[in-house]
Amino acid sequence: MKPIISIVVPIYNMEAYLPRCLDSLLAQTYPLFEIITVNDGSTDGSLAVLKRYAAADTRVQIIDSVNRGVAAARNLGLASCRGEYIGFVDPDDWVDREMYGEMHAAALEHNADIVMCAYTREFGTHANPKPFPLPDMTFLRGDEVQSGMTRRLIGPIGAETASPEHLDAWGTVWSKLYRSELLKESGIAFEDLSVIGSNEDTLFNVAAFRKASSFLFLNRPYYHYWRANEDSITTRHKPDHLKRFLVQYEKLEEAFGDCPNDAEYRKALSNRVALNVMGLGLNIISHSNPASLKGKLDQIKGLLSQPRMKAALAEFDASASPLVWKLFFTAARLRLALPLYFMLNGIELLRTKKKGRNIRGADSHPAGRDHHEPGRTGNDAHELLPANE
Repeated sequence: MKPIISIVVPIYNMEAYLPRCLDSLLAQTYPLFEIITVNDGSTDGSLAVLKRYAAADTRVQIIDSVNRGVAAARNLGLASCRGEYIGFVDPDDWVDREMYGEMHAAALEHNADIVMCAYTREFGTHANPKPFPLPDMTFLRGDEVQSGMTRRLIGPIGAETASPEHLDAWGTVWSKLYRSELLKESGIAFEDLSVIGSNEDTLFNVAAFRKASSFLFLNRPYYHYWRANEDSITTRHKPDHLKRFLVQYEKLEEAFGDCPNDAEYRKALSNRVALNVMGLGLNIISHSNPASLKGKLDQIKGLLSQPRMKAALAEFDASASPLVWKLFFTAARLRLALPLYFMLNGIELLRTKKKGRNIRGADSHPAGRDHHEPGRTGNDAHELLPANE
């Protein structure tokens, strides 16, 4: 029987976590689905795990590929989907039994192109649902999708700028169910991280929401996002990160180029650029950056003096932000490299505090990433800081 839902799981060296993920998917109360697993050249026992599950359940399909990175792996899976709706799951995460059944039923009831659920951050010793201050269900149609979601994905405006540590909470792909024809007829695909540096989920969603005519948000934390591993929060230095982010901004501009509210979208993108100072700054102060203290300070000055960053910081309004962020963005706007360096180190300390979490040791490659890509940090602009910090 043809599956109604296709679930794509990109995998690179996830042997330890795959059983938990696959067991949660196979336990779904909704039966008409397929799991498209893409083994992205794993060097551990991931492929053996997949073969074991595929032999036991025909709903598990395997695509065995050479290592090309998470974007290529997801795109391979996307091309093989047969379902009317498509979802994505990262292999160190898991889902509630009723997740896809509830989301599919809601999609049919409201004729929604995209359905999104809330999620829970899992830290090993404790869990925190991600707060979305909305009712149990929110439905948008027509122009509301563009003003309410596409613009928000481009960047925040007004009070939305108050929490830069959660910039892309709406931009994840693994919390959503997409109408298949919406993605396939428009040729929507994931961008290579070697080109854009980060936020491939957000770019994918901007393209999807530009084509969508309806969106439904279920404020129910069906998805479990695994944070209890050191590699998911440790910043690894990437020398060309700023260059790639500038390409990312160009692609976001292309995505909203024909929108009627062009000025609003450009303001939103400008705010995103300003807020990205934190992530780009964390890349500079990373312990894996071989530069000296003076070298890192020079790199921070270079970041703050880059024309696009400088212009965005000059017009960024931090009035809605807490005091700590007002100080941060004042230092950034004035290009005060040394104070910013110390503040960035404070942020990094908060991000890497163990707080009793179970930390993964030997496994150094998180879900679907290969060795040259950022781990979950590449896809984690929505979770730059731990919960409640």
